[in-house]
Amino acid sequence: MDRQEKLFTQVESLLDSQDRKQLARVLSEQRSSEIAEIVELLDSDHQRMIFDVLDKSIAAEVLERVDEATRSELFEVLKDNELIELISELDPDDAADVLAELDHEESREVLNRLDLEDAEQIKELMDYSEDSAGGIMDPVVLSVTEDATVSQAIEKIRQAEIEEDFYSVFVVDKHNHFLGDIRIRLLITSSADTKIHDLINTDTLYVNSDTDQEEIRNLFKKNELIVVPVLDKQHRLVGRITADRIIEVAEEEAAEDVFAMAGTDPSELETFSPIRAARIRLTWLFPCLLGTAVTAFVGFFFRNIFYEADRFAIFTTAFIFSPMIAAISGNAGLQTSAIVVCGLASGNLAALRLGQVFSREFRIALLVAIACGIMGGVISGFLPGFFGAAGASQSTQDKALTENMPTADPAGAPESSFSPFAQLPPLDPIKQIEIAIAFGIAMFSAIMVSTTLGLFLPFSFRGIGLDPAISSGPLVTTANDSISVAIYLTLTMILT
Repeated sequence: MDRQEKLFTQVESLLDSQDRKQLARVLSEQRSSEIAEIVELLDSDHQRMIFDVLDKSIAAEVLERVDEATRSELFEVLKDNELIELISELDPDDAADVLAELDHEESREVLNRLDLEDAEQIKELMDYSEDSAGGIMDPVVLSVTEDATVSQAIEKIRQAEIEEDFYSVFVVDKHNHFLGDIRIRLLITSSADTKIHDLINTDTLYVNSDTDQEEIRNLFKKNELIVVPVLDKQHRLVGRITADRIIEVAEEEAAEDVFAMAGTDPSELETFSPIRAARIRLTWLFPCLLGTAVTAFVGFFFRNIFYEADRFAIFTTAFIFSPMIAAISGNAGLQTSAIVVCGLASGNLAALRLGQVFSREFRIALLVAIACGIMGGVISGFLPGFFGAAGASQSTQDKALTENMPTADPAGAPESSFSPFAQLPPLDPIKQIEIAIAFGIAMFSAIMVSTTLGLFLPFSFRGIGLDPAISSGPLVTTANDSISVAIYLTLTMILT
């Protein structure tokens, strides 16, 4: 049992015994992140007791650190005045994130009861898109004007009421337009009367308030940044984003991509309600159900064509192998789309150039399609003959068995024509070879088509403003199934 499990067992025991004094002592020795993990596992009554014994500042951090589904429960557990007190303890950016999860009326009521200055800051943050730089930035920044001296800048740092660590001081002009930054090291090592404008690093990287958080994440990764300033449309300094916030962003973006590829939505994590979670999943699964119905329609359509051509035995044998075509081609397309989606998310220039990506993925797909086509063709050529021989042997046993059976029951009932060993006549070996050839070519073709979709759809979705990860979801893989089965049965009809 690790440390966190032991802590949970201890806290649970104290909650059951309602030893509030000892519970408060134990929790006071823990980090807010550890307490948040415990709160996520408790029922509402025990959550209530935890928040009763926590210091307000720690309770506020716990409220901010728990997952969205637990926080939704805590909104019901905490009283309105408690919620307002806890939100007032949070930094403006964290408070804005928490309030965004309340409905409009509740969040407005909380804002009206907060300190006016804090409320204004939070409102400004909530006006930004939650996935933009403005939505994730900290509006509390430390800045000095270019005409100040080093001694004046250091004095301003001493007097600043900022709890977060900072690694550089931003420099602005008298209109708060951003000019650059100064490293703390330079301030410490320069003489007191040195002018700030002589020390400015004007090559500082920055982001605009409407820059998407995924782009900001890539900027931090490529340049190994610790902090980046946020500017508005007038190039004025409005906030900053630190590396710890970007870690959270990376986790959010990765989760969103995984959910999209699995065919659900991150909003599923915002609730413990099975009904709501099921509704979210069904909004994706119902279209997939219709998509599989299209595949069934393709099967019925070709069944009639084969039957009218007096080749129903060929259709029956060929259709047995259609799941192999659909599964392998779908997985091949999924592999390609996953590689492309990850590349687009990373922001690497090579991944953003369609021509270069196409050149690489086409060659890979060609090798995969040839290998799977040959192997699949061998399998589809071998299995019908194997089961045909087994079926012939079973028919001999069946014949011997039925010869010894009475032809009528004592009441004189006529002999039944049904046999549990009845089977379609075995295919001609030439037809088996033709089906195998059709399967191999179809496997090759289906993989190439599926890979092409897996390559181009992420770029297309990105071009129209949709999440490229959706192109790897169930809707697209279901469409691949219908296309691959149609290709296979068409080739079988032509080649046999």
